[in-house]
Amino acid sequence: MRNELYDYSPIIERPTITWPGNARVAFYVGLNVEHFLMGKPSTSINQGTAGLVPDPLNHGWRDYGPRVAIWRMIEAFDRHGVRPSVLLNSDVAEHYPQIIEAGKARDWIWLAHGKNNSTVQSEIEAEERAYLTDVVETIEKATGRRPRGWMGPALSETFQTPALVAELGLDYVLDWTSDDQPYWLNVPGVMSVPYTLELNDLGLFTAHSISGPDFVQIVKDQFDQLYADSEHSGRVMALALHPFVTGQAFRLKYLDQALEYVTGHPGVWNTTSDDIAAHYAATTGARSGAR
Repeated sequence: MRNELYDYSPIIERPTITWPGNARVAFYVGLNVEHFLMGKPSTSINQGTAGLVPDPLNHGWRDYGPRVAIWRMIEAFDRHGVRPSVLLNSDVAEHYPQIIEAGKARDWIWLAHGKNNSTVQSEIEAEERAYLTDVVETIEKATGRRPRGWMGPALSETFQTPALVAELGLDYVLDWTSDDQPYWLNVPGVMSVPYTLELNDLGLFTAHSISGPDFVQIVKDQFDQLYADSEHSGRVMALALHPFVTGQAFRLKYLDQALEYVTGHPGVWNTTSDDIAAHYAATTGARSGAR
């Protein structure tokens, strides 16, 4: 099936991207702040108990994120001047309002990330429109800022999701992890901003069982190659984090080391996904979605 949402565009044939301050790499942290429903199978560290109701082993592991882990991660972000781009389940507003208050105090930006990470949107357009409207308006009410970006739980979309979020005033999505630069979708006014599955703590630590030092080296290697690639046109480096994974006590020092390497490097724009989208739109011109 042909992907009607965007066209093939080899990176070697595109206009040059210049980031603010002539930076070569635009770096942002995609911080997943999520709520998981009790008794519903979801992200698990041990599949052996994932079918149990209740499942204390896996639910407790996930619940460690908002209770403990995110608070030590916040200290690391503060040390390195990182304003996370928060991929926010709207249910967080009800269940963990203290996290939203901490982010508001630090001027974090908020992307709509579904209602919770146990539910994905319906493929029926009217139902999806109502679902997305509820998510966006709940986040706006809780944070005081209407989201500009969308990433679905488990990077889920329907074919109409980009157009529906555009109706709600959003102008970019993160679900299509197909590039190192932003690009326009074939949907009026909607772009894709790079996100990452490979430089994502959930896969690295839980699926591949890497060590903390390995994580730091992977971040360095990713950055070094993107920096080399950006000699003639800017690149985006996203670092995807989940508090219940990287916020574990024995991993925090490695997050510190990784952030120090990237943010302390010359030629880096330490920024947010909102600002990346805004700069790209301002410098390339908003597209109508015409092919």
